[in-house]
Amino acid sequence: MKLLLEFFTAAFLATFIRSTVPLLLTALGGLFSERSGVVNIALEGLIIFGALTGAIVTQQLDPYLGAAAPWVGWLAGVLVAGGIAWIHALLSIKYRADQVISGTAINLLASGVPAVLLTALYGTSSDSPPVKHALPLWGVGDLKFSPPVYLAFIAVAVTWYVMYRTPYGLRLRATGEHPGAAASMGVNVRRVRYSAVVLSGVLGGTAGVFLSIGNLDSYVRNISAGMGFIALAALIFGQWKPLGVLGATLLFGLLQALSIRLDGDNLIPSSLLQVLPYLVTIVALIFTGSGAAPKAAGKPYDG
Repeated sequence: MKLLLEFFTAAFLATFIRSTVPLLLTALGGLFSERSGVVNIALEGLIIFGALTGAIVTQQLDPYLGAAAPWVGWLAGVLVAGGIAWIHALLSIKYRADQVISGTAINLLASGVPAVLLTALYGTSSDSPPVKHALPLWGVGDLKFSPPVYLAFIAVAVTWYVMYRTPYGLRLRATGEHPGAAASMGVNVRRVRYSAVVLSGVLGGTAGVFLSIGNLDSYVRNISAGMGFIALAALIFGQWKPLGVLGATLLFGLLQALSIRLDGDNLIPSSLLQVLPYLVTIVALIFTGSGAAPKAAGKPYDG
């Protein structure tokens, strides 16, 4: 018991929560998109664009807005990521492009744009300068978190309510299962899908903003570290359900926190600790499969 108390400290709990939040926000965004019938593997790119925009806008506006700059940076990150998601929706819905290829293109774009933009602005291709004012921390002791942390867990309840207790949620689920039947009942399938994909950008962008100015004070290279893909795995592991997504992201967040906590203790090789979250992700995908996936996911609507 004493060993457990020494291990699971408030600092470890804080690491656990911070590791979970970007996965949770991004997976909830993917939930909206895929339940509408649009596969969104661009989640990784949405995180990167949100993080980059939030850090740059905050850094640029810091001298003029002071403590208000990170809030504007958050808004800018959400708008840019939402705009990128809208492009994915446009290609997938209007032009009937392959949704996997469209998402991959956005991820590839996200891997190159930061270096170009950072070089143009700051003369370096890796990191942005630290911001003077990051998002504020609320809480007590070691358990102090920026606003996106609280938003993430509130978003789970809101997502569940919207998905199962509102007309929009009913239409969303119908467009992802039987879009033709939904259209026959007067549902604008394309409009619902556009809104869901853009919402995935808003939540993914918020995850990125959390990483750059809610958890750190700058954009750094590889800031997402594959979180978009882990969030996609958590979405599948959670069976495309809000509470399932919460449980899956908590599991993956715990594994990431454990890898950080145990690194340096020499109990387990550090290389194994670093790969552990990704290894469990692969195993989860193998045993989960896609049986609960929306039936129309990835299929363009012809109506």
